[in-house]
Amino acid sequence: MVTKNISTSSSSVDDINDDGLQYTRRGEVLGEDAVDTGKVDGYNANRMRARASLTAEEEKKLLRRIDWHLMPLCAIMFLIKNIDADNVANARIMNKGTERNIITELGMTANEYNLVTTLYYIPYIIFETPSNLLLKKLLPSRWQSRIMVTWGIVLACHAAVHNKEGLYAARFFLGMFEAGLFPGVILQMCYWYRPDEMAYPTDMLGNFSGIISGVLAFAFDHASGSRGLSGWQWLFLAEGVFTTAFGILIYFVFPDFPPQAKWLTAKEKAFIEARLPDNAPREEELNFNFREIIASLKDKRLWLFTLVWATFTVGTSGLKFYQPTVIANLGFTDIAKSQLLNIPTSVLTVLSIGFFGISADTARLPRPLYPLSFLVVILACYSVLYTFPSNGAVYAATVIANALASSWYPMMWPWRVQTTSRATGSAFSIGFVNSYGQIGGAIGPQIFRSQYAPRYTVPFAATMGLVGVSILVTLFTWWVTRGTERETRKLKRARVAAAARGEAVLNDVVDRDLVKGAGGRQEPV
Repeated sequence: MVTKNISTSSSSVDDINDDGLQYTRRGEVLGEDAVDTGKVDGYNANRMRARASLTAEEEKKLLRRIDWHLMPLCAIMFLIKNIDADNVANARIMNKGTERNIITELGMTANEYNLVTTLYYIPYIIFETPSNLLLKKLLPSRWQSRIMVTWGIVLACHAAVHNKEGLYAARFFLGMFEAGLFPGVILQMCYWYRPDEMAYPTDMLGNFSGIISGVLAFAFDHASGSRGLSGWQWLFLAEGVFTTAFGILIYFVFPDFPPQAKWLTAKEKAFIEARLPDNAPREEELNFNFREIIASLKDKRLWLFTLVWATFTVGTSGLKFYQPTVIANLGFTDIAKSQLLNIPTSVLTVLSIGFFGISADTARLPRPLYPLSFLVVILACYSVLYTFPSNGAVYAATVIANALASSWYPMMWPWRVQTTSRATGSAFSIGFVNSYGQIGGAIGPQIFRSQYAPRYTVPFAATMGLVGVSILVTLFTWWVTRGTERETRKLKRARVAAAARGEAVLNDVVDRDLVKGAGGRQEPV
């Protein structure tokens, strides 16, 4: 379908050629009768007239402006969230062997401390999907600000707990108030980016958290006793204050949706909406459509992705939570320095996400191949941890496994959002998968019971089995979504080639499973 003779008329579109796609000259607005819509998959005449209105260079500059306005704020938000998750594990070994250690000070056992993650994830799982459904109605700037301010206040209150019951209560309310932040960010990206573009933005989300949390734990470990507070109290207090302050800032500066962006022209706003797939969520849609939730629940892919997420998180979150403890158990006598040995994991995470993110953006290889490969390597690393050949091998396997586990998410989310639909359907599906997929955070650490220390042979055997199941479910999910995934990559490559010729592709990915579920047609907006 590539047309060799491009018309210069603003209302002209090339005839369909042998690649199955239809192109038009960029930098022009299509006329009302420019396209035979029956020949172009995923074409919406009301939106597509603006699809070719910007040149390739103008589009590139526009996307960089969107990145600049949206991604630094999203990255800091998720960075703070990840630091909190890391700090719970780091606090466990701060001032270990002294009365200033959090477990000693609160009169807890190691197994009782494991409950802090379980009690955090229970409300987190329950409230994530409702939070995502409220995001569009209340606007991201207001809702994400509410999440961060309330979460920051509760986090700062961790410094005031004096017993295990107080810590349990603090973690429960933290999970409740923090629920919705990450799936809300993913949902908001769907209003600005195409699914095949989301690898780069999601790569930027807070992947330096392990470096920062390790340095903070090292610093506050030495600050223990200052002004009568232990190191772990300073850790939670400092992060809580910063989170609250940043949440207030978010209210005033965080972008909502393209139509509300004052830094965009009317032409740019129309172009952003036009370049998104037809099934992408858009600002003009209803805030809530119950039919879209029912359609999502009937979609087998929702349950497959949820199962992939659940088996993955149960299989990997335990080691992530226990990484500081595993490293400390390798024989390092200086606990503060052992905190710094957690930093290489984050360095490797940043490098691997950057490398694989660039590779995935070329659309040369099937996207599911990336997370699937990560799972295979993680399984191999767990076999090393199970056999425990040497301290060096265990340390290397721990670093590689946790780095690839963190790299797994940016590769999975673009694949997942390829198969979501509309405002309510996307909000529900993203929130549902992320929330119930996080069941691993509640269960994973419970696998690593103190009676299995220091080698945790039984826990690693169990997690190997779970990662193996995740590999099998990932393979089946890839087979189920193969048509949409293949078409997405084809169009990605076509857009890149067309942009170099000064053309725009008018076709879009049509979700065949969605069409079947809607009785042979896509549900109207």
